[in-house]
Amino acid sequence: MLSDSCHTLAVFQSSVNQMSQNNPHSDSQNSETIPLQKTPGVEVSPEVEPARAVTEKDLSVKAKKKPAANQRLVSVDAYRGFVMLAMASGGLAIASVVQNSPEVLDQYNGTQWESSWKTLWQTLSYQLSHVEWTGAGFWDLIQPSFMFLVGVSMPFSVRKRRQKGDSTFRIWMHAIFRAVLLVALGVFLSSQSGPQTNFTFANVLCQIGLGYLVVFFYVNRSFVTQMIGVVTILGGYWFFFYQYMPPEDELAAVKTYLKEVQHKDEAEWSQFSGIGSAWNKHTNAAAAVDRQLLNRFPRYDNPKDDPDLGDTFWVNNGGYQTLNFIPSIATMLFGLMAGQLLISNRLEKMKIQWLLKAGLICFVVSMLLDTSIWPVNINNWEWHLVPIVKRIWSPGWAIFSAAWAFWFLAVFYWIIDVKGYKKWAFPFVVVGMNSIAMYCMAQLLRPWITKSLKIHLTTLDQATGWSVGGSLFSADCPYAPIAVSATVLFVLWLICLWMYLQRIFIKI
Repeated sequence: MLSDSCHTLAVFQSSVNQMSQNNPHSDSQNSETIPLQKTPGVEVSPEVEPARAVTEKDLSVKAKKKPAANQRLVSVDAYRGFVMLAMASGGLAIASVVQNSPEVLDQYNGTQWESSWKTLWQTLSYQLSHVEWTGAGFWDLIQPSFMFLVGVSMPFSVRKRRQKGDSTFRIWMHAIFRAVLLVALGVFLSSQSGPQTNFTFANVLCQIGLGYLVVFFYVNRSFVTQMIGVVTILGGYWFFFYQYMPPEDELAAVKTYLKEVQHKDEAEWSQFSGIGSAWNKHTNAAAAVDRQLLNRFPRYDNPKDDPDLGDTFWVNNGGYQTLNFIPSIATMLFGLMAGQLLISNRLEKMKIQWLLKAGLICFVVSMLLDTSIWPVNINNWEWHLVPIVKRIWSPGWAIFSAAWAFWFLAVFYWIIDVKGYKKWAFPFVVVGMNSIAMYCMAQLLRPWITKSLKIHLTTLDQATGWSVGGSLFSADCPYAPIAVSATVLFVLWLICLWMYLQRIFIKI
């Protein structure tokens, strides 16, 4: 009888294990089958053992292949943190040092290291600053990466709110609130250096806010529907630029302003010829819209402007335009596709393959659209069907930058979430989970932190006889700006670390 009871108990435990395996709400960390304890002197029926072994194997495979329903991808936070740290670093002032301190480049003149040393600093300067108009460096990929990650996060955010029981109406109300707040915050941060509100919408927060609801509409839509949206947005925006012909009087006024007020020559507005001329700086369709739109907002006199022109808006010095948010929607849609891929039940290997393939397709397409991005010039191989220009977020740029964003995400996802190497990414995760806080601190606190460091380190030097502040802020050391930028960045990171340890996460 005791043997029969033990046999019954074993079969019952096997049934419970099968039920636990089929329960979608079971905790994946506790889904291991508990080994059947053998009672001394009692034999367990042999036919029970195979059933138990199969259950353990199935659960083990399931735990490896399918993450918990509310699992947070560390790779997404790490990638976001990497991008925000790069942004907050200000390029470590390397480009400024190379431009303003020629002794840095000349340090090894006449030695075997001369060529390598100059190449190193010139490369760093190029990669850590924005290109003038065409081309791309690492620094130009920061904003598209951030916007791409906005799209990646959307499916996870919507799923979390669904799990909390939020209705569709409530989810949309939150999306509308987020969009409005992002635009307002962007205008606020752009108004720190003037006597009144500076109504400009070219910074990244305004751009995200203006396009947010359109991207949100495509959450959980099919891949085909999302691709139709991408093609329609980029194709329509390309045609909007292509068909635009600036009025002669407006064009003449803009050129006069650039020559007489900003002392620019013709190279400022003639980057392309032929079909590509529609994407030249200050004379394109989006620039014309800003001359109509921004002059409807209150503006203040700029002492650098011609008094005859008053407070009229004529050009954005960098060439950035409000309508950039339209092709930026495509950038976020590419991210949305990547996010829905990551949240799906596909195998991890397949997800990585798709991310890499998507990046390759975008890269090849962008190379076919514009030769200005090519690293080498080939005779009789030059065309600019869709110029790749970051400052006006041309359709070519949206596709080109998406390629790199797909590849970056694939690498972070493979190393961190697939291979499980997470500890090295902790400094990035700390920032990635408070990206809005880091962005605002980088915009508002960098000057204050720099000033405070100089005051207190100088006082410390006087009290101790050290030279920490003197060395860090030395006017005689050409590398001092790099050290100051790195120190300020470290202080900003420490603030994010404190917020992380206190479980303080600022979200919109």
